[in-house]
Amino acid sequence: MDPSEHSSAVDGQAPVAPRAHGTSAASAPLEVHDPHEVLDVHDVLDPHEVLDVLEVHDEEWAGEARAAAGCAALLLALSLTIDAGTGALATARAVLWIGLAALLFVILLPARVSAAPGRLTVRGLWARHTVRTDRLCSVRWSNGVAQRLVLRDTEDGRAEIDPRVLVANPALWHLLATDARGSSARGTLLCGATALDQLSRRIDRETAETVFKVSGLR
Repeated sequence: MDPSEHSSAVDGQAPVAPRAHGTSAASAPLEVHDPHEVLDVHDVLDPHEVLDVLEVHDEEWAGEARAAAGCAALLLALSLTIDAGTGALATARAVLWIGLAALLFVILLPARVSAAPGRLTVRGLWARHTVRTDRLCSVRWSNGVAQRLVLRDTEDGRAEIDPRVLVANPALWHLLATDARGSSARGTLLCGATALDQLSRRIDRETAETVFKVSGLR
């Protein structure tokens, strides 16, 4: 008999069982998950996060924004240099040139276009327009010198996009064309087949010309 057990028996107390090594009274059993359990993607990612992952952006926008900033900075530098050389530089004229440079930047800066399955967003400096491309009701060309593709959906959403953006970004065009076909199949797109067909032929033509130039056939 262990001396501690003998001492307890002598004192009239029940013997204390020895504690196993490597265990703790506060330790909790580990939860083992079923390895065959399949998690739904919506249990892991929020639907808005899924759209952000699938979102496609205008790849030419960053270069065009830098070009707009460069033109504005060049105008400002030349104007201030000329005024300084002629001795006409003053605070009022400097403010005027800064304002003109800022105006030039605003005019040259293009809208930023992004798209995801079911929607297309056009972001400008002062406004943001989103249209549901899976619920389009109208696609037409705008009236004016600068040709724009005007998209409208069944929820009164409206957005204008430069067709050159779609020509330069095949991924954007693919999303728009796919959703437009879905809208047509659901019967919501009542006006727009002609504009989309014209744009599709233009994109195919310019893509073929680019391939010919790259391959040296033209």
